[in-house]
Amino acid sequence: MQHSNDPTTLRGTHSTDSFDPATYKQKTNIIDEEPTVKPEMVLKNFAKTYETPAPGGYQRFIAGLGSCFGQCGMFCFLCENPYKEVDQGEVGLVQTFGRLSRTVEPGLSYVNTWSERLTRVSIKINIREIPAQKCLTRDNVSVVITSVVYYNIIDPMKAIFSIQNIDNAIIERTQTTMRDVIGGRVLQDVVEKREEIAESIEQIIAKTAFDWGVNIESILIKDLTLPDKVQASLSMAAEAKRIGEGKIINAKAEVESAKLMRKAADILASKPAMQIRYLDALQNMAKSPGTRVIFMPSAQEVEKMAGSNIGDVYVDKGKGKLQDLEEDTDWAGSEHERVASPQRNIPVGINNNRHVADTVALQEAMHQ
Repeated sequence: MQHSNDPTTLRGTHSTDSFDPATYKQKTNIIDEEPTVKPEMVLKNFAKTYETPAPGGYQRFIAGLGSCFGQCGMFCFLCENPYKEVDQGEVGLVQTFGRLSRTVEPGLSYVNTWSERLTRVSIKINIREIPAQKCLTRDNVSVVITSVVYYNIIDPMKAIFSIQNIDNAIIERTQTTMRDVIGGRVLQDVVEKREEIAESIEQIIAKTAFDWGVNIESILIKDLTLPDKVQASLSMAAEAKRIGEGKIINAKAEVESAKLMRKAADILASKPAMQIRYLDALQNMAKSPGTRVIFMPSAQEVEKMAGSNIGDVYVDKGKGKLQDLEEDTDWAGSEHERVASPQRNIPVGINNNRHVADTVALQEAMHQ
């Protein structure tokens, strides 16, 4: 039996019985775990009905009239329409004869126009800017702080019926707490730890706001103003710190530069480097115009010249060898050559071993 090499045939013979879901998930990186759901991410259903006492005769009469006129209001513009609209992001509180009877979700809701009243409450996140206020730190420095508070209503019934004005209450509570927290810290902490201070204020306010049916999302310190004298002193301190850091960087750079220069000096003072410089001097002398007679020194003399560093040497007239200069002589000519009278040794002072070969050749020529 012959096997076909046709790719379509091979694909057709693949069986689904060998399919492994676990292996497929690993290869395709499929995540089958449910994401973590936080309580604040779940949309809360505020629709609720509260128990109310049985209405009396007069209440039933008023409710009946309201129902009748409400039916007329659906067709006649002279009567009030009983269907009220609640926008998304709001919750409707329906009061019957002044008592909370139910809460309604966004949409159209029937409200008796004579006996019931609808109050809309926003459950969206509110942003309130806390007015600038002066706070005294623990080290007796006055600062002006402007902050922002983010909050939302999580219990409309408490927010409406437990406190008269929830917005003003949140602002006043934030200002009072901020003065207390700032008063317990020094100026340095207030300047450097704004987020930590904001978190402390948030934790304190959140406990009270929860009893009001409000959730504090966050508190941010928007602006911090210091007195002019304090700002000047802080600027001077920061500038002095930058200057000190710059000096440290320059000192480190000088140390590294000195190390590199020392390393370069050690390399140039080595015998191979001196020999290369000696050969360069010979090459330069050969390129110069005029006739010169150069006597090549022996290997011992070259090693001696290579081993000597910057210093003074002179040539013995009778022996033609380099010796250390032990006594002062009169200088003549350039700064690299000193020539005395013909009757005495001719000292030749050098500051660089590159001139040694030229000095030796000059001395030998004078002897001849």
